[in-house]
Amino acid sequence: MDLQSEILLHLPQSGIPRFVSVNDVKDIRALAKRALDFKAAPRSGQTTGLHKRAGLLFLNPSMRTRLSTQIAAQNLGMEPIVFNVGSEGWALEFEEEAIMSGNKVEHVKDAAPVMGKYFDILCIRTFPSLKNREDDYSELFINQFIKYAGIPVVSLESATLHPLQSLTDIITITETLQDKKPFPKNRKPKVVLTWAPHVKALPQCVANSFSQWINAWGEADFTITHPEDYELDEQFTKGAVVTHNQSEALKDADFVYVKNWSTYQDYGKIYCNDPEWMLTNEKLALTHNAKVMHCLPVRRNVELSDEILDSSNSIITQQAANRVWAAQAVLSEILRYQSS
Repeated sequence: MDLQSEILLHLPQSGIPRFVSVNDVKDIRALAKRALDFKAAPRSGQTTGLHKRAGLLFLNPSMRTRLSTQIAAQNLGMEPIVFNVGSEGWALEFEEEAIMSGNKVEHVKDAAPVMGKYFDILCIRTFPSLKNREDDYSELFINQFIKYAGIPVVSLESATLHPLQSLTDIITITETLQDKKPFPKNRKPKVVLTWAPHVKALPQCVANSFSQWINAWGEADFTITHPEDYELDEQFTKGAVVTHNQSEALKDADFVYVKNWSTYQDYGKIYCNDPEWMLTNEKLALTHNAKVMHCLPVRRNVELSDEILDSSNSIITQQAANRVWAAQAVLSEILRYQSS
């Protein structure tokens, strides 16, 4: 891997690189390629993070995000240290000028600077409350760590976005297109994000982030389909075709990304849970033999049918495996900033 090539992350005014949204990336295609280079040669950057530590802070549970980021850090020679804030540490206060007479024991403006002394990169996973949209969409938790830690911060999911997942999705689409030979040169692939039913209200993070990244990538014709009342925030979806007609959306699709999310306007609610929105082989027949994606975990025969998940159209395992290379590409770019 050419470590002398251009660093692919923007440098904010603070002079400290971060990765919390697509806006932190200079060139999505180049970053995806760098991730695929790591996939071809996982240890090619094994001295990049030598004697460096990555702190992985989880304010909510994780499986793929935690494991893939640990592996990515180790591939770069880093020492990853996992800390589950809720179950292993003090309850943190994030509001400025808070009177801490309740159950919050430590303020983030005291905890974050200490983390900044312990680690070289801080990776943080937070989660929305789904109770107050203004609070969640302010991204208070991750922004307070950025403000006070004094070191690079990587989002492992926040209240509104999941950028490592979205980079993974671009990587997966890119390599699948490379294998799908020959793909017609006279058209872009059609990518469809379709809402799916679920048993509980879920955040908009993955759907927001996928929309933001696909739009910024600009290499696909992008359609979003969902029942009425499930519109996403337009700051993430602007540029996409949006329809309530799932069959119309699926027609001639090359990739179908399946995901549930709760309502945005009347925040965090479930209005419609129609099982007819679950993707089946009958619906897939409308597509251009589309590959089916999902970020996992998935509720079988609720969000996606067994017949889809267990078919050759499903690329969810490939997608999940690529989480390692997305994290490795991002961490390596930050480490290169630190050594430049």
